Amino acid sequence: MVQKTLLTDSEWQIIEKHIPNNTRKRKYPLRIIVEAIFYIVRTGCQWRNLPATYPPWESVYYYFSEWRDKDIFEHINDMLREQVRKCTGRNASCSTVIIDSQSVKTTRRGGLRGIDGNKKIKGRKRHIAVDTQGNVVSCLVHPANIHDANGGKLLMRQVHENIHGIKVVFADNAYRKSFKEYVTKTFGYRVEITPRIADVAKNGVSPKRWVVERTIAWMESFRRLAKDYEYLLESSQAMVYLMSISLLVNKLSNS
Repeated sequence: MVQKTLLTDSEWQIIEKHIPNNTRKRKYPLRIIVEAIFYIVRTGCQWRNLPATYPPWESVYYYFSEWRDKDIFEHINDMLREQVRKCTGRNASCSTVIIDSQSVKTTRRGGLRGIDGNKKIKGRKRHIAVDTQGNVVSCLVHPANIHDANGGKLLMRQVHENIHGIKVVFADNAYRKSFKEYVTKTFGYRVEITPRIADVAKNGVSPKRWVVERTIAWMESFRRLAKDYEYLLESSQAMVYLMSISLLVNKLSNS
């Protein structure tokens, strides 16, 4: 149906085993549905402007919304991240996470949003936790008016529920007070605050913070993440997980 596919055969084989595949008869192959979703994330295309070489946008969005609501994208991300870690000789489950947030503008489409008074941005914050390789462990999107420390607490609840074995959390100065106390007392994690390096020649970022900031920079390669175009916070989170899945699949196929 599509002349040039977004996924190679090896990449599809990696993803296919994690895609829900019930026995009901379907009109379109799952591979073309998944490729259409990745097309949206990578190009920033509107759902209704999906090229005619893909299935109708309503069919593609149906699968996207169903998998989003069942946390399938988050599950696939977890499975692939563990595979990548094993391929590099690490334990499947990480013991260290690094967190940070990114404030992004929203569009006139609406949905929950707020104003980040520090960065003067009206929109939302993407709060992410990554492992020491920069692989996304967890993502939480919330209105930009929520302070980093409070958003970080919500993120760490999510991390605690889904990931076992976390011992250390690295964060910047925005998390040094109430966040550090909350995480240490509630979850027993050790919180290490890594301040900005004064030497501009070293990019002004500590090595641990550079890992998460590099992951945030990777989002720029996916046009759907240039702004927050989604009405639902859950859809915004799904787009971040899809970005992460794309990167993980690429690592696995080249390993």
